[in-house]
Amino acid sequence: MTVETSGAVSPDDPDWDPDEHVRFARYRRAFDEVAPPDAAALIAQVLTDPDKGMANSAVCEYLDRRAAELLTGPAYPAWRLEMTGPVGVDDFSTRRLNEWTLLRAMTLNEPWDTENLLAASNWLQLRTAEKSSATTVLEVLAESGRTRRIRNIAGSRLSTAQRSMPAGPEH
Repeated sequence: MTVETSGAVSPDDPDWDPDEHVRFARYRRAFDEVAPPDAAALIAQVLTDPDKGMANSAVCEYLDRRAAELLTGPAYPAWRLEMTGPVGVDDFSTRRLNEWTLLRAMTLNEPWDTENLLAASNWLQLRTAEKSSATTVLEVLAESGRTRRIRNIAGSRLSTAQRSMPAGPEH
């Protein structure tokens, strides 16, 4: 798939295949091969596919991979800003990008809002419960995570984190 900044994905496209599985595989290959400067245009093009669920799945797979690579590095803010425009037409992709940004803030101990974590998707809450070592984050999820599974994982990891913390001074 070539990145066409002017064309939408449609049956009029010479690369069109009526099978969404074939198109999804084509999008995955295109995202595997896209140069970072061309990614925004590719996202915009893929999100014009008539099968919105399949298109946002392909885009979110790319966002997940790229955000994980950049998450704690200095390039993340510029990348996020660049992605904001093309994903803005798709609520699901926009939410995923925003959740990666919340995850970055929690990971880097930057300011973040408890309400945003509690409003986040099961995907972010579960990922955070499984991977975060920040006691504040784990406390929030152990107390108020969306599902019992999230609360249990966060509670278990919180207990482990608290046991491994050095004891305070004795009085």
